[in-house]
Amino acid sequence: MTDGTAFKHPKGLSAYIAVTGAYWAFMLTDGALRMLVLLHFHTLGFSPMQLAYLFVLYEIAGMITNLSAGWIAARFGLNSTLYAGLGLQVVALSALSYLDPAWVIGFSVAYVMVVQGASGVAKDLAKMSSKSAVKLLAPTLNGGLFRWVAFLTGSKNMVKGIGFLLGAALLATLGFVWAVLAMAMLLALTLMALLIAMPPGLPRGRKGAKFSEVFSKSPNVNWLSVARVFLFGARDVWFVVGIPIYFYAALSDGTTEGNRLVFYMIGIFMALWIILYGAVQAAAPRLLRAASWSEHDLIWAARMWAWMLVLVPAVLTIAAILSPSSPQPWLTITLVGGLIVFGAVFAVNSSLHSYLILSFTRAERVTMDVGFYYMANAGGRLLGTVLSGLTFQVGGLALMLGTAALMVAISALAAGRLSVGS
Repeated sequence: MTDGTAFKHPKGLSAYIAVTGAYWAFMLTDGALRMLVLLHFHTLGFSPMQLAYLFVLYEIAGMITNLSAGWIAARFGLNSTLYAGLGLQVVALSALSYLDPAWVIGFSVAYVMVVQGASGVAKDLAKMSSKSAVKLLAPTLNGGLFRWVAFLTGSKNMVKGIGFLLGAALLATLGFVWAVLAMAMLLALTLMALLIAMPPGLPRGRKGAKFSEVFSKSPNVNWLSVARVFLFGARDVWFVVGIPIYFYAALSDGTTEGNRLVFYMIGIFMALWIILYGAVQAAAPRLLRAASWSEHDLIWAARMWAWMLVLVPAVLTIAAILSPSSPQPWLTITLVGGLIVFGAVFAVNSSLHSYLILSFTRAERVTMDVGFYYMANAGGRLLGTVLSGLTFQVGGLALMLGTAALMVAISALAAGRLSVGS
């Protein structure tokens, strides 16, 4: 028995630490891989839309994976999906090392899309396993669940931010092939350690789990999933392609050394943005002073913070409209400051969503509701990824940032449909 302030299993804390460590290692390679692929293929001459295509299958695979992974975990246990995610990422990273710059662009795009698809499956297997584990292991009273899920999610994003910086640094020093092989080796060692030392505490699955159960009948789960689609779409519409390519155009002098320096600068910015986002996410329960908040209070906060977020891309859109077509120093500085503010407010929104999905679900449905919710998350990233390349190529910064503002507004409207007890 537990009093609600201790972990729910005698070795629950050890299991939580093991899962969190494995998730950190995975997200380090995930962040580094995204930056490696984006910068490497941009220097090979890929257009914004071609760069977006490289990530499309990654997000589609994430949607399919999350829909089925909840059932797989319910049927075969969370350990199996966590191990599968780590192992598949090792395979995906190794496969990228065979990429040949001499291949025609069309074949290179197709090859990387398939490998990125496998990486998307791997990422969402690991994510669903880790987030579900928190619901099943963490304390429940005095805001315990909010604190532990915020720590896992926030620390993961801080590690992913370091991965962005690592990816840019590895590309500039080791080159593409040796960079992906080094990351594959790191993740293989992590998987071996986990297989040897994973403590008990995670459920092993139940044979009666049906695939049809993955579709939630809870209005709150469904509306929160809609809000998640447009929240993450609003981030990725600028994050995936548009802003890195804008910064490259604004800062590069066209020389080899200059390009290498720009790799570091873009990597540092993207890394610091993710790290800040993760730090605010992890600190959200304390920043909101939410230890004694009811579910009603947290739903109200989710609505309010969503509308606050709308203002940031709206202001940046106006700045982009007022700028001439060529990159301007004042606009670059404005974007850096505005996107940092966006990251902090976005982090509070994301942290509230991550808590609410675990609050809305029941223990016996946790893997399936979390899987469904993260399917929506992947759907938002897919939408944002496609629109990132499309809006930037068609209408530049102004269209891209205006699209982000519209998507946040839709997310806020969906959050307005949440209610206590639904």
